[in-house]
Amino acid sequence: MAKFDQTFRKEINSVAPYIQGETEAEVARRYHLKKVVKLGSNENPYGPYYHARHAILRSVTGINRYPEDDFLEAKQVIASRFGLKAANVGLGSGAGNIIETISKMVLNAGDEVLIARQSYRLYREASKLMGAKVIEIPLTDDYQFDLAAFKAKITDRTKLIWLCNPNNPTSVVTDPTKLADFIAGLPDHVWVVVDEAYADFSNPSQLPDLLQFIGHKRLMVLRTFSKFYGLAGARLGYLLGDSQTIAAYDTVTEPFNSSRSALAAAIASLKYDQDQAARTLTRIQGDREGLTESLELLGFKVAKSETNFVFAKLPDGAPNATELTQKLMAAGVIVRDGTPWGYPRHIRVTIGKHDELEYFLQKLTAILTA
Repeated sequence: MAKFDQTFRKEINSVAPYIQGETEAEVARRYHLKKVVKLGSNENPYGPYYHARHAILRSVTGINRYPEDDFLEAKQVIASRFGLKAANVGLGSGAGNIIETISKMVLNAGDEVLIARQSYRLYREASKLMGAKVIEIPLTDDYQFDLAAFKAKITDRTKLIWLCNPNNPTSVVTDPTKLADFIAGLPDHVWVVVDEAYADFSNPSQLPDLLQFIGHKRLMVLRTFSKFYGLAGARLGYLLGDSQTIAAYDTVTEPFNSSRSALAAAIASLKYDQDQAARTLTRIQGDREGLTESLELLGFKVAKSETNFVFAKLPDGAPNATELTQKLMAAGVIVRDGTPWGYPRHIRVTIGKHDELEYFLQKLTAILTA
């Protein structure tokens, strides 16, 4: 890791930069390919939806102005979906912006933060940047949060717990009753942030009712329009919490932290695109099931996914994940290597369009049988 100028914030030297997935253009140039299928960044290939797309186009005429009433309207529309008030909703330019803002809002140097070792890596880096001590707790063998181990690690210095549910990269949800009981039993000095970026792809019965804790526990719920609504490039996420928490968040976050285009697309998605979103969900869930079955026929062990991606352990005798992902890239398919998360024999595959998944399976089969 590079050492930066000593006049910078000293914690920068302990923070690893976020490594995004490979892009189609990069892979095409590197391997001199005409066709590249990108299944590595959990993007929704069917978004943005119809009304959101047209709302973005209409918003361009006002792009010379800062967002105004659309900020409040977006908060009101989001709040109404959860039976909350606009004062319970904070906005940000994507989940990453919200994660960084929460870290600045909550953490002091020396505070302890608990995270799952095999989870979204930005929690760790954003916490470390604020000088917090990050304690990583491994997932169980079936990819669940080890809530007993989390509870055992809580001390008087524990300030914040990050939980991604469904979890990225493993695609699974934690038992809703166990997770709700864990949150209910947290000490009053501990904050918990539950990142539900992929919750819209899940069976609602598999998710705990977290809204019951708002105003009673130090809880924040994070969601995004990047995944289910196909607005990854627009950058808009939102935070649910009690009104005092959101007021603190709005104090810390940057002014006008969401663009007019993103706000317009989000409002249209929630108000007018629900039928199309529901049809897309059915399509993604069906292709997720089909991809799972195809991978299992090839000898993979696939986790029970509640997201728009699958997490699969390679069959015995196959190359390791790094070698396999490199071979797939050379063949024109981008998937994610599980090694950086501590899973050197796992890959993560986004549910793309049906023809993209067929192309992936064709190239994968050729590599495994070579």
